[in-house]
Amino acid sequence: MNLRGRLGEQLVIEEIGGEIFALATKIFPICRSITGNGVRQTLREIGAHVALETHEVPTGTKVFDWTIPREWNIRDAYIKDSRGEKVVDFTRSNLHVVSYSVPVHRHMSLAELSQHVHTLPEQPDLIPYRTSYYSENWGFCMPHRQFENLREETYEVLIDSSLEDGYLTYGEYLHKGETTDEFLLSAHVCHPSLANDNCSGVALLTHLAKRITRLRTRYSYRFLFAPGTIGAITWLARNENNSQRIKHGLVISMVGDGGGPTYKKSRRGNAKIDRAIAHTLRHSGLTPTILDFFPYGYDERQYCSPGFNLPVGLFQRSRFAEIPQYHTSADNLDFIRPDHLARSYRLIAETLDVIENDAIYRNTMPKCEPQLGKYGLYGQVGGDKEAAAANMAMLWILNLSDGTRSLLDIADHADLPFTIVFSTARKLQQLGLLLLDAR
Repeated sequence: MNLRGRLGEQLVIEEIGGEIFALATKIFPICRSITGNGVRQTLREIGAHVALETHEVPTGTKVFDWTIPREWNIRDAYIKDSRGEKVVDFTRSNLHVVSYSVPVHRHMSLAELSQHVHTLPEQPDLIPYRTSYYSENWGFCMPHRQFENLREETYEVLIDSSLEDGYLTYGEYLHKGETTDEFLLSAHVCHPSLANDNCSGVALLTHLAKRITRLRTRYSYRFLFAPGTIGAITWLARNENNSQRIKHGLVISMVGDGGGPTYKKSRRGNAKIDRAIAHTLRHSGLTPTILDFFPYGYDERQYCSPGFNLPVGLFQRSRFAEIPQYHTSADNLDFIRPDHLARSYRLIAETLDVIENDAIYRNTMPKCEPQLGKYGLYGQVGGDKEAAAANMAMLWILNLSDGTRSLLDIADHADLPFTIVFSTARKLQQLGLLLLDAR
C-alpha cells in the first residue's frame, strides 16, 4: 500500500458546518421514538443525501435478551381547561408528551391530572424529556411554572396515539474500502426535538457519509442510524457473525455545542481508536476530557458488551447529563451552532485520517543518518511555516522506523501532530528513505 493523501483534508469543505446545521434544522421538528413513523421520516431525510439501506424488524422478534416492542405513533395530544383553551399542545412541542404514551381521552380533576404531569422544579421554565418505552403508561411534560398556575377545575386530556404490532426501523450505509475491515460510526435516532442530542450527531454523520462515498479509502466505513439501546442490540443480533470485521468505531452524540470535547474510551481501553482520537484531541488546541469506559451512556455500552468487546468509543462535546440543557426544551436549535458542528466534524475527520494512514515503515538507511542536505530536505519538508516541526519529525521518523513502531507511535513519542509526521513520512518514502513494512 502506498502512502495515500490525507483523508481529513478531502472530507472537510468550508461550508460543512452550515450544511450539517441545515440538516439538523430540518429533522429537529420530527417526533421520533424507538419505533414509528418519526424514525422512518428521519431516515428518509438521511436517505436524500446518501444511499441508505433501511431495515424493518417485526414486533416480537427476539434480539438476545430483548424483544422488539410494539410500534408507537402519535397524531395529536393536548390538555384543555374548562374554557376549551389548550394549556398543553403537542403541536407546539413534541416534548410535551411522554414518549410511548398509550392513548387516552378523558376528563379529570387537577389532582388526578397531576399524577401524569412531569416538570422540572429546579428549571421551572423548561419542558423535560421523558419516556415510558417498556411499561404501558401515559403522561405529559410541561414547565413547572406553568403547572403551578393551573387552576382547580376539570381538564380534558387527549393523547391520540397508537401502540400496535409493527416494526423497529433502522438504517445503515456501507462505504466499501480496499479491505473488508470496518470502521463503525453510529448515531441514535430515537430522540424527538432535541437539537444536540441527537439531531447534531445524525446530521454530522450523514454529511460525513455523503463526503466519504466519493473517496478511496483503506477501511470500509459503516454508518448506522438506529434507535438507542434496542436499535444497537438489534443490529448486533442480526450481524453477530460479521461484527468482528469492526476494527474501529465511534458513537457520535451531542456534537453541536461548544463544550468539551469529551471522549469515552472503548472497554478495551487501549484500542487504536482510543489512541487515535486521544492524539487528535491532544493536538486540537482545545481542552479535552478523556474518560475510561463505564457501562452507562449511549450505544457504546452495547458494542462494548463482553460478548462483543468491540473497539468502539463515544465522542461528544459536552458530556451527557452534565449540562443544564440535557433532556430539556433548552436543547433547541439556538443551543447548537454551525461552527461547533464544523469543529466536531473536523476532529472526527482528523481521527479517521490517523486510522487510515497509520502504518509501520523501515528506514532504508539505518546505519547513521543519511546526508539529508543532498535530498533537499532540511528546511523544506512541510513548508517554511512548519519547517522546524517537520525537521524534528523527519529525524524522529528515521530514528524510530525500525519495523516496530507505527507513525502514530512516533507522533505520540515525539509529541508531534500526526499530520506533520504523516506528510513528512510521505516525503521520505518518495525519496526512497522509508519503506513500508510488509508484515
